[in-house]
Amino acid sequence: MRKPARWWLFLTLGLMLTACSAVVAGAQPWNAAPSATPVPLYIPTVTPQATPTPPPTALPPSPTPSPTPDLAHQPPYIYYTQAGDTLPALAVRFGVAAREIRANVPLSPTGLLSPNTMLLIPRRLAHTTANTHLLPDSEVVYSPSAIDFNVRAYVEQAGGYLSTYREYLQSTGMTAGADILAEVALNNSINPRLLLALLEYEGHWVYEYPTNPFQEDHPLGYTKTDSHAPLYHQLAWAVNQLSIGYYGWREGLLTTIRFRDGTTARLAPDLNAGTVALAYFFAQVSANRAEWARALDENSGFPAFYTKMFGDPWARAYTVEPLYPPDLTQPPLTLPFQKGSVWYFTGGPHGAWEHDGARAALDFAPGSTHGGCEVSRKWVVAVASGVVARSGHGVVMLDLDGDGKEQTGWDILYLHIADDGRVAAGTHLHVGDRIGHPSCEGGHATGTHVHIARKYNGEWIAADGPVPFVMDGWVPHAGEKPYDGTLTKDGKTIKACPCGSPKQEIFRPSDDDQTP
Repeated sequence: MRKPARWWLFLTLGLMLTACSAVVAGAQPWNAAPSATPVPLYIPTVTPQATPTPPPTALPPSPTPSPTPDLAHQPPYIYYTQAGDTLPALAVRFGVAAREIRANVPLSPTGLLSPNTMLLIPRRLAHTTANTHLLPDSEVVYSPSAIDFNVRAYVEQAGGYLSTYREYLQSTGMTAGADILAEVALNNSINPRLLLALLEYEGHWVYEYPTNPFQEDHPLGYTKTDSHAPLYHQLAWAVNQLSIGYYGWREGLLTTIRFRDGTTARLAPDLNAGTVALAYFFAQVSANRAEWARALDENSGFPAFYTKMFGDPWARAYTVEPLYPPDLTQPPLTLPFQKGSVWYFTGGPHGAWEHDGARAALDFAPGSTHGGCEVSRKWVVAVASGVVARSGHGVVMLDLDGDGKEQTGWDILYLHIADDGRVAAGTHLHVGDRIGHPSCEGGHATGTHVHIARKYNGEWIAADGPVPFVMDGWVPHAGEKPYDGTLTKDGKTIKACPCGSPKQEIFRPSDDDQTP
């Protein structure tokens, strides 16, 4: 093994001796030994928002203005990479050019960086939030740590308003509140523990009962709820906010929080995605920065409240993180339709389930002379071998590692699969086996198509990201807006459009065909 260059060793030692404050929160708390005794089930007895709190020591910055430091004479950040980091995203977060980031090992210009790699990054940001990590990534996404969590059992034991609540949904009719939350969590791959904690913290729905009409009608703070399905729409909105924060940070699209009073705060560049998800959500429901600061206080705000409800989240994270291995690669995948057929590329990278969040999904439509939402007789097929982990309400989830759990390893979401002919849960499939017929069933759709997305260990993987969504050699590229974008292969480019013209045709050759 080649020894590190001496200049790097001397520089690193000097920086650590003379500028200990430059070390940022790259050392993950989940590397520490977990708590031996889990925190027992907690029944809140106070309203967290009403509790006076000292000046925040967690995420929010000090409200007292301070002189702008002379950054030219400040030592660089010493940053240890986290799972999911990429060089382009880090450059955006730290406000530097990618070429200015130094390491003693080669860094991929576009791929995932190995966790715990030490980087030296110029200090360009004068004022940011604090860099305390408030919630692990695995507590935001539906990760392996939540596989055995039973939403209905927890809600029934808690005995609050949610345990008796019912709501009519078009897909399932009159549905229990716990089942609504479980469905939203599963479809969006958001941790159900987090949704339950937010619902109790904001609306007193889990252990207690709403104390006023606003909490009853808007338990998560969203004021434009559909009155016919208030809980479902509150949860869907909350998921969107969490996803904007989480995946926006992952992809380097989000660096600043904007509050409802119009003020802003630059996020500390070394935060983790889970913390940013919380910060973004509470910025949407807090009246001002002071209220936001109270909600994020690690000792008396939501992070402490969450721990009381569900035990130490960092202890759970210790068993499952990092969510990405350093060498994460996608297994070989085919296009999701049969050989010898022509389909249309109708949607470039866009939201995996809701509109916002990770641009993980692509859309393909079969040819049709009728248009609209008529069920096609063409078949959607398995892009790889695996077992069907879930099937129903327009959804098929194909689990590629074969354990039948969509919270572990690679999983492929197929959406808008018609009930008639849809493969059953538990079925073992080989690549090319039939999944079902494309339709408009499940989710929102204006025309017959299949919506396909990937996730790994519960986290949606961007279609045009460090691990691109390559199928049969076709590589996706995102456009400026969701649904825009292209597929490229061997010098040919197809631009996404729902218009169904010959320019959007994509052909999957049969074994006897030559690629056109």
